[in-house]
Amino acid sequence: MDLIPLEKLAGKWHVVMSNFPMWLKGDKTQPTFNYSLKTKGNVAGLKDEVTYQQRGKQHSIHGFNTPDHEKNTEFVWRGTGLLSFVSSKWKILYFSEAEGWALIFFERTRFTPEGFDVITRVEKPNEKTIEHIRQKMHEMEVNTPLVLLQPL
Repeated sequence: MDLIPLEKLAGKWHVVMSNFPMWLKGDKTQPTFNYSLKTKGNVAGLKDEVTYQQRGKQHSIHGFNTPDHEKNTEFVWRGTGLLSFVSSKWKILYFSEAEGWALIFFERTRFTPEGFDVITRVEKPNEKTIEHIRQKMHEMEVNTPLVLLQPL
């Protein structure tokens, strides 16, 4: 994969497909990743706010993503505040700015299993986009079933 400028990752992404238990239980809905550019200790990275709805209220988790690869395709996430002791590694397996979606893989941690998220710039991608995502995953031999978080 080519270099992905951090600026291309900044902004709001909607988690539309996943196998992450936190999103599949059903009590946390409408997850988003909100990235902004930030420098921390002379390292350019992505500050993030993960938001979701639970019982009619918005909740959030904050962290910082430090690039762990010169192409900005692999990152180490570390939480802030009460989650400052938690970290995880994740990487971008596919990214298309033109199509407005990405496939990410996150490694297993003490608290979570490994898995995949598909994130998009639009809240509800159309059926054609979802089919293209599934086709691309098949081509990449990512055979893990992902659940569509919101019906089309």
